Amino acid sequence: MEQPVEVVVLPKVLNLEQSAAYKKLNIPDGNRVILCLDGGGIRGILTIQLLKKMEELAGIPLYKFCDMVAGTSTGAIISGLIASGKTAAEIEDLYVKFVTKVFKKRSPISGRYVNLPAYDKVNYRNSLADELGDITLEDACKKTGLDILITAKDVTDNEETFFTCFDHNGMNGTYRTALLRTVMETTMSAPTYFSPLERFVDGGTTTYNNPSAAAVIEVATYGGKGKYDTGKTTVFSLGTGKIVKSVSPKDAADPDGPDVLFWLNYVMDTSSQDASSMQSDLFRSKIIKGVDYRRFQVSFDTGAMGRMPARNVSHLNIKDVYWLSELTSEELKHIGMDDVSKFDLVKEIGLAMVDYIMIKNQFRSDLNDTPSGRDELVTAFNSVDIIKKQIESKDWIAEQPTA
Repeated sequence: MEQPVEVVVLPKVLNLEQSAAYKKLNIPDGNRVILCLDGGGIRGILTIQLLKKMEELAGIPLYKFCDMVAGTSTGAIISGLIASGKTAAEIEDLYVKFVTKVFKKRSPISGRYVNLPAYDKVNYRNSLADELGDITLEDACKKTGLDILITAKDVTDNEETFFTCFDHNGMNGTYRTALLRTVMETTMSAPTYFSPLERFVDGGTTTYNNPSAAAVIEVATYGGKGKYDTGKTTVFSLGTGKIVKSVSPKDAADPDGPDVLFWLNYVMDTSSQDASSMQSDLFRSKIIKGVDYRRFQVSFDTGAMGRMPARNVSHLNIKDVYWLSELTSEELKHIGMDDVSKFDLVKEIGLAMVDYIMIKNQFRSDLNDTPSGRDELVTAFNSVDIIKKQIESKDWIAEQPTA
């Protein structure tokens, strides 16, 4: 029987700038670095705060020491701009302009549930064309040396699509000659918010709103095979903030307003978040062996706000709120992906998160120093004792309504 050929992966050779950046961020010599950015609409401004601090610590732009960028939706927009040679500070300037233009109401009566989609993509499409021109994924890859992965959902073939380009034994990737700006539009075409781009909708509708697993699968098995060794790979995975939709048993049984809208909102808001958490659990469980995985995420709830260093937000003019820790659950749980009015607040949460990370680990390791091994800044409510008592009781289940 013919034996499988072992693929020998040569370690990455660092220049002096990269070597200094690796030391600052505690990246093992020879590791390749994958930057993975979640989707989340306007909440991408939080991610950008983390990226700015990472660049400040490294002393060079991300595109000069990372090997690959992977993104979904707003994370893909940021990834595409990094791949085109932008610094995090430059991306922030562009992002502010994009956000003020992108969420253009399609008509006075358009919305997510009536006369949808809610927004017209014309300003977004034109802005990307002005900024990127007609460069392809391959053009960007050649310019910066970064490998690229952007996720989308193909509703016609009913499968996830990974738009990739790898600089490995020549340029490769099925869609490497696609226009970068077109790919960046496929992945942000979120249903009800924006119209599909022909057959494509937002990558956040798949299990890869957090594209970490997609990126590692791609480098281990497909386009990056032979260039990447998962045992010598560092993954920086950055979230956009997690909305905590805590529903009481009473409200679950009898929601306010029409049941269908309540549960549609709930599923749309939480399903991609659950999938993102599952990606992190996968790496932290060590099922994928050897990957140096570092996840940075926060939940928008009072527990997480109180855990971070004090930050004055009086300039945001939120009634009776002077410090981030004074925000109420109502104010935090309604930070929607399209809520431009909360843009500056999300930026402040990102800056507070940076303060916490700088005290805790300066991006030098995973942010999961908790008994459960999960995210430090994501609040979990522990109701195990209550649940056990209920589901062990035959009287309890007999009392529960069936319709």
